[in-house]
Amino acid sequence: MSKVAIVTGGTRGIGRSISEALDAAGYKVAANYAGDEKAAEKFTAETRIKAFRFDVSDYKSCAEGIKRVEAELGPVDILVNNAGITRDAVLHRMTPEQWGQVIATNLTSCFNMCRLVIEGMRERNFGRIVNIGSINGQAGQYGQVNYAAAKSGIHGFTKALAQEGASKGVTVNAIAPGYIDTDMVRAVPPNVLEKIVARVPVGRLGNASEIARGVLFLVSDEGGFVTGSTLSINGGQHMY
Repeated sequence: MSKVAIVTGGTRGIGRSISEALDAAGYKVAANYAGDEKAAEKFTAETRIKAFRFDVSDYKSCAEGIKRVEAELGPVDILVNNAGITRDAVLHRMTPEQWGQVIATNLTSCFNMCRLVIEGMRERNFGRIVNIGSINGQAGQYGQVNYAAAKSGIHGFTKALAQEGASKGVTVNAIAPGYIDTDMVRAVPPNVLEKIVARVPVGRLGNASEIARGVLFLVSDEGGFVTGSTLSINGGQHMY
């Protein structure tokens, strides 16, 4: 029987690549999205992967969304917490709203989603959770104290939950992407993007499919001895 996977922010960018890779590997995939109904419909039409709309920053919305997923596909075996937003500003100009929105969507969402699936995973003695962090959560980034704090929090969250789930067959890992060739990165001014690429030792942006391949390993049976780890996929830009 195919395992059920939820990918938050799963219809665009890195999330879409993860959803497609899991689907191609035989998992039953539920791709979560926040608000763009037309884009989600197009995604489903192109991939035949079901899309589910709910707000990952809101616990009640997550509960309702997961309930719909389980009614249609079955109990959740795999969770990929990928959803994320940016609201960049230097701290002395950052508003409480910019701070709160990023923390809620990028970090609190991990609590919401994990809390709602972890008991079922423990009862079934199997679960795979992958949280998508960031190089900027490891190294920091000018103008992103909110984003860096949220992504750094993900790495600590991952290590703590991994210890709680290990004896019950639930692994919890993180992936920290570097700069990946997505719409968000392509929106960076060309002169700035050129400087970013110049700092990447392999000399290019990453591909979303490279992140997806990391996820595929971590959620597989073969990845069962890996837990509490952060897999950095950044072309050598940050090593530690």
